[in-house]
Amino acid sequence: MSIHRIFRPLGLAAVLGLAATGGFVLAQGDNPTQGLAPADGSGSYEVSGVEVDVTGKSADQARYAGWRVAQRKGWQILSRRLGGGGALLSDGTLDGMVSGIVVENEQIGPNRYVARLGVLFSRARAGSILGVAAEATRSPPMLTIPIEISGGAAVGFEQKTAWQDAWLRYRTGNSLIDYIRPTGTGTDPLLLNFGQTERRGRGWWRVVLDQYGATDVLIPTVTLRREWPGGPIIGTFQARHGPDNRLIAQFTLRVDNGDALPVLLDAGVKRLDDAYQAALRNGALMGDAGLAYVAPVATPTPLEQPTDLASPGLDGIAGGTGATAGSVVTVQVDTPNAASVTSTESALQAIPGVQSAVTTSLALGGVSVVRVQLEGEPAGLRTALESRGWTVVGSGTTLRIRRAAPAGANSQVGSADNTTG
Repeated sequence: MSIHRIFRPLGLAAVLGLAATGGFVLAQGDNPTQGLAPADGSGSYEVSGVEVDVTGKSADQARYAGWRVAQRKGWQILSRRLGGGGALLSDGTLDGMVSGIVVENEQIGPNRYVARLGVLFSRARAGSILGVAAEATRSPPMLTIPIEISGGAAVGFEQKTAWQDAWLRYRTGNSLIDYIRPTGTGTDPLLLNFGQTERRGRGWWRVVLDQYGATDVLIPTVTLRREWPGGPIIGTFQARHGPDNRLIAQFTLRVDNGDALPVLLDAGVKRLDDAYQAALRNGALMGDAGLAYVAPVATPTPLEQPTDLASPGLDGIAGGTGATAGSVVTVQVDTPNAASVTSTESALQAIPGVQSAVTTSLALGGVSVVRVQLEGEPAGLRTALESRGWTVVGSGTTLRIRRAAPAGANSQVGSADNTTG
């Protein structure tokens, strides 16, 4: 089954189609020899499996009408799922709320359109209408290392695999897990390989996780067995967690045609995500104490210290009656473009007590990591950020920050969602 992803920046009439072959989405800049396309992080509500069967005067009109029907059905399903009662909205309202159509399967005739579709709804706009929070409580950031075992070879990010593609295709907007999905470029093949998943040393794991702004690691694994070339494929999927590679869940799926490998892997990703979410609810994804930040050993200080004059500052960062110990904090921040990187570093450096703010992991269009050296305790940095209008998630030396949306900015947020994709 081929999967086509179609996104609309300006309503249903203006459609941007991404070509797909054999189930793989070919995005701009996706070079098969240079890692993978950036992971989708739009965070939209997704309703899948919407069946439509409509007719029209032409094939295009029938298809357009089918997408209209899918919007209405999808909204009723989403509304009931979130406790809204399933009341139907006007097509104009839905046009401004729907951020994309996922074509799971379609058959187009001269005047008939039969398809199974998925509908993506803007989380901000749908949430405001249904009265639910746009931001759901999620897990701590989890570094995700997909391992594919095929033909006796276990591969992580050493080379591009269909299993990595499946994880980058998967939409995490409805998941409780905060996946950090590397793209396989830069130092990823050196740090995130099969050998790393077999290591148990917490010290090296702390170094790796710090590079990606994560606090823990997930290792979804698939073992593929082909009956014969082009024939049935059997996949054994395992949900593994932590530096000890602990098994959480395991299941087996099968397809009868070798061309259906993407379908097999997409189904496996969905079930593994369900397993990880269930483990999070049951407390099975508790963080490893060995991965926690280890403060450097304090060196003896001289008996005589210069006394700082009292100066205005923030408690725990700068100012006060004397010098305070330094801290290093890892800050994750959304960086849609190069200007946002510069503005974030400048905003952090402008906080009293911050000695330096350097981007150590750059991901334009994703989540970058900034290393902040400051005087005082990390709690003071959190307080200072919140007082300057940032939304801060996390604790200790790992923080995730976002710019809080100004009052009355729902329409702007929705417009940004519509351009995603």
